Amino acid sequence: MSKKVERLLILLTDFLTVNFAFVIFYFLRVETGLFDLISQPDFLFPLFAVYLYWVIIFTFVGMYRTWFAQSRFDELSTLFKASFVGIFILFILIVYDDYKSGVQTAFPLYIFVYWGIFLLLVSIGRLAVRSVQRNLLIKGIGRRNAVIVGFNQKANELHNTIIKHRALGLDVVGYIAVLKENLTKEYQGISVLGAVDNLEVIIKEHSIKNVLISLERHHEDTLLEVISKCEGNSVDIKIVPDLYDLISGQVRTSQIYGVPLIDVMPELMPEWEKKLKRLMDIVLSLMLLIITLPITILSSIAIKIDSKGKIFYRQDRSGMNNKVFKIVKFRTMIKDAEKYSGPVWSMKGDPRVTTIGRLLRKIRVDEIPQVYNVLKGDMSFVGPRPERPFFVEKLSQEIPLYKRRLKVRPGITGWAQVKHKYDENIEDVRAKLRYDLYYIENMSLRMDFKIIFRTIFVVLFGKGHFEE
Repeated sequence: MSKKVERLLILLTDFLTVNFAFVIFYFLRVETGLFDLISQPDFLFPLFAVYLYWVIIFTFVGMYRTWFAQSRFDELSTLFKASFVGIFILFILIVYDDYKSGVQTAFPLYIFVYWGIFLLLVSIGRLAVRSVQRNLLIKGIGRRNAVIVGFNQKANELHNTIIKHRALGLDVVGYIAVLKENLTKEYQGISVLGAVDNLEVIIKEHSIKNVLISLERHHEDTLLEVISKCEGNSVDIKIVPDLYDLISGQVRTSQIYGVPLIDVMPELMPEWEKKLKRLMDIVLSLMLLIITLPITILSSIAIKIDSKGKIFYRQDRSGMNNKVFKIVKFRTMIKDAEKYSGPVWSMKGDPRVTTIGRLLRKIRVDEIPQVYNVLKGDMSFVGPRPERPFFVEKLSQEIPLYKRRLKVRPGITGWAQVKHKYDENIEDVRAKLRYDLYYIENMSLRMDFKIIFRTIFVVLFGKGHFEE
């Protein structure tokens, strides 16, 4: 079952169970006489509103992401916590509405009756979907091909676990050898398909969807190479950790029937934070477009007077998932600055920068039009700075994991921008990549606020750009 089909099936199941829970609750509350009624409540509008309410809450907490092959207890635990928060909000709204209306009512016990019915039915619905998925996978429908990188005892033990538990839906089609002496070996009738150098070809030839990495210690370079070769191939990557990783607590692990696995660069920001981050981007961008309108008008006039050319500068940039978009900035260079030089990095004391452009850059006013890109959804306020496609392709060949930056929306400002200067050479790019990857692995609203406040400090005190 594909992720899209799984998500649609869960949405349909929730539609049926959430609405059925409301119907049962409505009958108990209105028809049985168990609860006092001030007036006859409506049916259809609350039915629609309550379903939409739960869909929004479930979306925010990530209940519509892929859950199969993870613990069903974890899924039900998340459902319990989400429904508890949802019921608490409804409880507060009911009490507030009664207080505002001047109605003296008893403690609204019926809301907890609804919670019990809701939790029971939605849990049953979700468990039913998982049972259907499990049976389909056991029968061979919707299974995914996997390779194990490494040929050692840990890799063989993982292979045994996958064979034993067919409900995982994984078929190990081969091994990827790290050492030359393992190129001709096989285990459980499954042979080594090739070396790490050929991983990209193997992934395409065998339609690989899962790459399980089981390396010995001190193979960090190989690990980076494997992750880099998996880029852009839509595969799930998991690593079998060693004892030190588990004891030190430096990794987050998932489980495959008791086998701990590290998710490579998992999406650490919860679903509700992602939605809230996007909502904040929209609200802040609208506010800034209005607040900075006088600055925009004055800057536009100054640019037009200072030099020939357009006021705004549009340029192709690589966004999330390598989608190319047009970034908008105030023009700070002379007209056709790269006409003869081609794409080049900015440099300290760049002669192509105009007088007004230098001032706009110093106080970061040149970035204001990018708020339009944020409003469109091409960018966020906080994230790795978007780079031109020409440099993305060039740098990804020289720097392992460079394209990992494309897994999130690029930003107007970011951790690399408040910690480092402009890119002038390849070493600057390497340094800033470390900051970008740190941000991606530690994404949170708390960190976004921290970066925004640091950016304000940079703008107010003129720090950054070329200062160390």
